[in-house]
Amino acid sequence: MTHFADFEALRAAVGTEIGVSEWLTIDQNRIDEFAAATDDPQWIHVDPERAARGPFGRTIAHGFLTLSLTVPLVNQATSVDGITMGINYGLNKVRFITPVPVGGRIRARVTLDSVSDIPGGVQAQRTVTVELEGADKPACVAESLVRYLN
Repeated sequence: MTHFADFEALRAAVGTEIGVSEWLTIDQNRIDEFAAATDDPQWIHVDPERAARGPFGRTIAHGFLTLSLTVPLVNQATSVDGITMGINYGLNKVRFITPVPVGGRIRARVTLDSVSDIPGGVQAQRTVTVELEGADKPACVAESLVRYLN
């Protein structure tokens, strides 16, 4: 994990890779729970028997599940000390490139694109690339905006 002591240390890292998370295995239970929570029970996600005959050969994670997991994965990869909170401000340019199959392992690679001052803290723009183990292309790429408040 990359720890930043303060906002100045964070600013100094603009333009660099600031962290890589551990691998996380995506199991069917996680997919099923996400489907239930989001009312999205499409068969490619929740019906292993039918999905085995489908285009992916097995169930796949929802793209939005993969995107949602960027929060804990990024938090595992990097942190900023001395803040009262970090809040998600939004996303830009989200792309779901490679489907994540059940049993697949993902991790987040984080690059810091910019840091700008806001009242009470800073806003950081990060490119989060969700890698899928064994795949040539990432599962997801998104520009993430987070506000660190002190």
